[in-house]
Formats: sequence, C-alpha cells, structure tokens
Amino acid sequence: MENKWLVKYETDTGEVKLSYDIVKKYLVSGDPSRVTDQEVMMFINLCRYQKLNPFLREAYLIKFGNEPATLVTGKDTFTKRAAKSKLCAGYEAGVIVQKKNGEMEYRKGTLVAPNETLIGGWAKVYRKDWNVPLETSVSLQEYQRKTKEGKLMRNWEQMPATMIRKVALVQALREALPEEFQGLYSPEEMPVDDSKLEEKPVEVNYTVEEEQQEVKEESIEKQKISLAQAKRMFAIAQGNKDIVRQVLDKHGYEHSKDVTKEDYDKICAEIEQAVKQKEQERLQQQQEPLDADFEVIDEDIPLPWEDGAEG
Repeated sequence: MENKWLVKYETDTGEVKLSYDIVKKYLVSGDPSRVTDQEVMMFINLCRYQKLNPFLREAYLIKFGNEPATLVTGKDTFTKRAAKSKLCAGYEAGVIVQKKNGEMEYRKGTLVAPNETLIGGWAKVYRKDWNVPLETSVSLQEYQRKTKEGKLMRNWEQMPATMIRKVALVQALREALPEEFQGLYSPEEMPVDDSKLEEKPVEVNYTVEEEQQEVKEESIEKQKISLAQAKRMFAIAQGNKDIVRQVLDKHGYEHSKDVTKEDYDKICAEIEQAVKQKEQERLQQQQEPLDADFEVIDEDIPLPWEDGAEG
C-alpha cells in the first residue's frame, strides 16, 4: 500500500506528490492512526483541486479523538491568493467595537481600547469587474472557540480582535472570489486551536522514496520468468492457449510474463498434466465399439504407425 492513491499535481511552488502513506506519515496534525481512508482522500482531493502545497503548510488535516477530521488552509493562503488573483482589486478589513456610550464603530485594523468592547469583525473585497465591493460582518460571540473544558482557546483569548478580523476577511474573499477559494476554510473559522498548528515546512526526501520504490520494482522484476520460459509454457501446452489461461487464472496471473520463478515449475507441471488429461478425453471420445461382423481380410496389412505403412 506504499503508493496507494499516489497523486501528482503542479502548484505555484512546484510539483507536489501525495499518497495515503505520505499524508498519514507527514501531514496529519493530531492522531494519524485515527484518520479514515475517506478523510485522507478528501484531503488529497482538496489539495489537488485547489493546488495547495501541504508541505509548505498551505493546508492541514487535523484529527483528534473520534471527531471528524477538519481540513483547513494555512494562515497566509487566503491573502497570498488574493494578491495573485486577476479579479481582486484589493480589500479592507477591521473590527467592530462598541464604545462606552453604546455607539458602534467599524474600525480598520484590530485596535480596541480598554474601555471599548469588541463585538465583531468586518471586511470589504473589491473586484475589477464589479462596481461596488462585497461587504460582510461577523459576530465575535458566534466564532469564539472554546476547549472541551469550556475555556477560550489560546489565540481567541489572547488576540480576539486579530482572529475575528481574519474570519470576516476570509468569508468575504470566499464569497467574492469563489473561483479562488471554493472549499477553503481558515483555522479561525473552524473549531480548532490554531495556536497548536505547526508552521514549519515539512521536509520529505522524495528522491530516497523514489529510489527505494525503483529498487523494489527491480527486485520484483528479477523474480519473474524470462521470455524463453514463458514461451516454454505454451510449448508444453502444445500451443493450446486455453490450457495456459486456465492454469494462470488458477494461480492469479493475468499475463504469462508475470509468473514468478517460484511458481514456474509448478505451473509447467500443471499445464503438462492438463494436456495429458485433454488427450485422454479426446481418445475416449474417438473410441467406438467393434462391429461383431468385422473380419480381418488380410492380417499382413501394415497399421498406420508401423514401418512400411502408406501415407
């Protein structure tokens, strides 16, 4: 299962290779042993479809306990893609605060004074083909994430203004530019503690893995029979392909060239036995009871297999 679901695709940072084993070994945040095949496949498909490089932390597969896996993008993925987008003409984002006198203010950035209450975030995204920007606002209370113990997750406790501004921005970008961000969600939107996500790039030595696979394939090739040995099987079968096919199917081989040296002698013996059995059946079918009135006219007439017989 070493190359199960091996997928290759191009990203802005080069070619990416993902497989079941690579994902489980290198790219799961949490408990890899609890990740299901379906969750791994969903992660691979998301990365391929959106051309994300999970080795550079552009995407995360997060799995803890028996809860469903969470798929999120890296913290800079949205802003990097917005900067490269041909449709995006810029964006604005900030926080919504309530002053001591009850007045609400939509403020750029994340500054909140000690005597003010943070109540949400907002964002605007401009498209080159739109006359007005897309605007959105989100509630802090709705998105603050807590642990199972009921405590705020670290980043929501220490920098709530930064977190809620990011939620508003990624939602606006996804809605304004679905071509760029369909199916992508930031950690701030999901029930995960993004402070625990590793940001250091993952290093995987593809060269070593590929060389090991080549060695393995070469070793398998050395175990297979030669072309001459494959032809000998058909010679033993006296050219009867059906007999060869029947024996190969019995041993699970699709092609004669795939037969291993370990099984070769056994297969040849079975082909030979099958030929003998088929010949016996043919002779039995040809035998007919002698006519009671049969007379030997001339005992000296040579039989077909004796010397001197004609024809």
